[in-house]
Amino acid sequence: MLVDVGLPLSLAIIMFSLGLGLTFADFGRVLSMPRAVVTGMVMQMAALPLVAFALLVAFDMPPAIAFGVMLLAFCPGGISSSILTRLGGGNVALSITLTGVVSLFSAFTVPFLTAWAAARFLGTAAPELNVTGIAMVMFALTFVPVMIGVLFRFVAPEIADRIDGGVFKLATVLFILVVVGALASNWALFMDNIARLGPLLMLLNLVLLVLGVLVSKLLGLTGGDALCISVEMGVQNAALGITVAGLVAHSAGISEFAVPAGVYGITMYVVTLPGIWVMRRMFHLNGTASA
Repeated sequence: MLVDVGLPLSLAIIMFSLGLGLTFADFGRVLSMPRAVVTGMVMQMAALPLVAFALLVAFDMPPAIAFGVMLLAFCPGGISSSILTRLGGGNVALSITLTGVVSLFSAFTVPFLTAWAAARFLGTAAPELNVTGIAMVMFALTFVPVMIGVLFRFVAPEIADRIDGGVFKLATVLFILVVVGALASNWALFMDNIARLGPLLMLLNLVLLVLGVLVSKLLGLTGGDALCISVEMGVQNAALGITVAGLVAHSAGISEFAVPAGVYGITMYVVTLPGIWVMRRMFHLNGTASA
């Protein structure tokens, strides 16, 4: 019951919290800093799934777990990416813009990518997918709460500033409860796969962080931009991954498709935090937000 009710509720609150931190000017940055924004979007929406797919070819994972890893790879960056970007002294404005824009796009891209991944990894064992239904639920749980948050800030910015921190903390607590519930309800499955799944997810995280930096620097972006894009690639919206897994499985509780997202929701901090420390030193950043 906690997972079934808490999961969609926590995701909606997470996305509302994301929207609450956005202004319409943030979306305008797509035009004001096009190279950084386009680079971040392409890296997250195209390069990330390709890296995940390549690693799954190298790692011999059970079909259901491999499918779950791809679901995670299709998801946008997590809401905590902006906090981690600020911690590292990266471009917070870029982080907010990327998280917001890619999250809105995900409501339309994830359902179709999910259908492809199900056919590729599950084959005839794939459950029947209602792509339209998944898209509608995704729209209701991601796009709508984000836009409500943006409009709330536009109409009542002072109130938005007062409640922003509290909403984020509530979303974080709910997500932790959901992840704990997800792992507890699939503990045997988790233990059976952690020896292979853990290294795969941590390697995926590390490759994404490094790739984000290398491509950004290759394209001439600043250290703050490179750190931001790196973090956006490495920090995924695990709550969305768990939610999509549940929509695909047509089952109450948490399905085995959601195990990778649940595990990654924990391991991504284990890998990303040291990565941020390294990037701060590499780019001589001071740990404060840059515009």
